[in-house]
Amino acid sequence: MALRLGTRGSQLALYQARAVASLVKERTGVDCEIVVIKTSGDRLAEAPLSQIGGKRLFVKEIEDALLESTIDLAVHSSKDMAAVLPEGLTIAGVLPRENPLDAVVLPVMADGSAMTIELMVAALGPSPSIGTGSVRRAAQLVAMLPGVAFVPIRGNVDTRVRKLDEGQYDVLVLACAGLRRLGLENRISAAVLVTEMLPAVGQGALGIETRADDAATIAAVSKLDHKFTRLACTAERAFLRSLGGGCQLPIAAHAVVREKRIRLDGLVADPQGRRIVRDRISGSLDEAERLGTELGERLLELGARELLESPQPEG
Repeated sequence: MALRLGTRGSQLALYQARAVASLVKERTGVDCEIVVIKTSGDRLAEAPLSQIGGKRLFVKEIEDALLESTIDLAVHSSKDMAAVLPEGLTIAGVLPRENPLDAVVLPVMADGSAMTIELMVAALGPSPSIGTGSVRRAAQLVAMLPGVAFVPIRGNVDTRVRKLDEGQYDVLVLACAGLRRLGLENRISAAVLVTEMLPAVGQGALGIETRADDAATIAAVSKLDHKFTRLACTAERAFLRSLGGGCQLPIAAHAVVREKRIRLDGLVADPQGRRIVRDRISGSLDEAERLGTELGERLLELGARELLESPQPEG
């Protein structure tokens, strides 16, 4: 009997779902039937995410379908998942992480080297028009480029790239992972260094969600689990939870697992980029959860609490 795999219907989401279905078949012999579910985030395609409830709008209806047992598993971009899952659900598997960095996409391709802000200014001038719907990206960019103008943009990756080529903005900032998965790696003009822009929590990783009591599906999905990616995401998600999890402020984190150690960078900013609180922590592999929590608490003491408690401007 086939497992019912829930997913959004976007080009990228379907690619990810088919990749997981193929891996499940390859490693367990079990077929997956892909079930497309339209989410609130898809229906409210023109509204800024920061104004309509954040990225969880891309997973809510899918998680409801899991809880109602109309699907057996779901594939999400980990950065879309809430810091605290609904009761009764669990992340049964995390796939190997794709490039977690943000990508600069220019109308004319560059050489694919790492990009510094100085190089971007040299290419575009100090006041480029940047297409992004991410408050996290905007806050970090405006802190370094005070003259930048942001053009809110949502929709499929290929639609965003087309609008760039039509001249609707000077530069596009997207996740490297999505571009690579869709075969658009040649459009990555440069990957932004982590020292200059921290990625979203979970960026580049795919999480496979199941019901917590569905032992058979969990056993199948566990064969796809990548230990080091799971540890990195565990640290990043613990960091997000320690800050409250549901806040619409710019929050970013990036964990690296190397030589039996985890290094975690975390950041909280105000939306205008006037203040950024950032720090780093490291520890052993068995401390992923604790490291994320401790870094969040450290940032709260360094000033993130004031940012989180401050009223945010509307619009």
